[in-house]
Amino acid sequence: MNALPDISTLRATLTTLAISAIGAALAWLLSIPAPVLTGPATLVSLASLAGLRTEIAPAVREICFVVLGVGIGAGFTRSAGSAILTWPLAFVALGLGLAATMLICRFVLERGFGFDRRTALLASAPGHMSFVMSLAADTRADVGRVAVVQSIRLLALTLLVPFAALAMGFPAIHIGIAPERALTPLPFLLLVAGGGALGLVLRRFRTPAPTLLGGMIVSGLTHVTELVPGAVPSVVLVPAFVVLGALIGSRFSGMSLTTLKLSLGAGVAATLVAAIIAALTAVPVAAALGFPLAHVLAAFSPGGLETMIALGAALGANPGFVTACHVMRLLILSVMVPFFLGGRQPSEVPQPDQERH
Repeated sequence: MNALPDISTLRATLTTLAISAIGAALAWLLSIPAPVLTGPATLVSLASLAGLRTEIAPAVREICFVVLGVGIGAGFTRSAGSAILTWPLAFVALGLGLAATMLICRFVLERGFGFDRRTALLASAPGHMSFVMSLAADTRADVGRVAVVQSIRLLALTLLVPFAALAMGFPAIHIGIAPERALTPLPFLLLVAGGGALGLVLRRFRTPAPTLLGGMIVSGLTHVTELVPGAVPSVVLVPAFVVLGALIGSRFSGMSLTTLKLSLGAGVAATLVAAIIAALTAVPVAAALGFPLAHVLAAFSPGGLETMIALGAALGANPGFVTACHVMRLLILSVMVPFFLGGRQPSEVPQPDQERH
């Protein structure tokens, strides 16, 4: 378990959460899609760029992920895996889309924004940010440019996906609101404890997003078997989304406006390329699987692992499908990025336990 935060971290966390809550309230009043996620992400990002220290203590982050995992797992049903035999088609399409994204983005960043080949490639990776940043530091790429482009991707897709879903008839205004009878306190606490314990085990195996997946697995198994029916109470789920939005916005903490301006255009261009290719890839997969396009977009969007899985659940997508696609995306990128670098892998790169926002 993580050590207790020091006073400065605790103060920064409370400040960040307060800003995040204000952002959620404003977004809710303005009827913005997914207000408890997009509002906090936007306002905390602005506060970070204004020079305020924004941070979420590790313990708070992990609790947030476990709660979100339990909430997502509650969406599993006995019929949730009915399309499992056709999912390999989705994984093939996902891999081809990732390769196309990296190659096209690299070309755009090299020719249009003057990136060197190595920096352009790492900035083009549609996901696995912690792993990519480790490679950037070890291969002498321009770490600052890579960080800006990757951070813009995470924020932009967090904001774009809900609006795209809204255009397709999936408003997601009630994200974080339990759609059915809520779990009583004792079963909920047991699921959180079990999910957290499994998350610690998964972390030892360097599994992506271990606490989120731990909560999902424990909750999913108990809901599929109908041992513990019910959804996560809104009074807990809504704050978890607010924390998640704060985590996304805090990625810009410590980043100067000068650094942001130098690579803002490149970040926007890379995000657009990644989003367009993800959309083009999602169309035939949605048709083949018989899933709504918005659901497949949530599964294929190259945003943060935890964010996209949570958004997919909020849209009513098959949680097993969305999770499988995002975990597969990280696994594919773990091989694809070093391969495209020409085998120039660091001698000892720490494999991250989650895709940090």
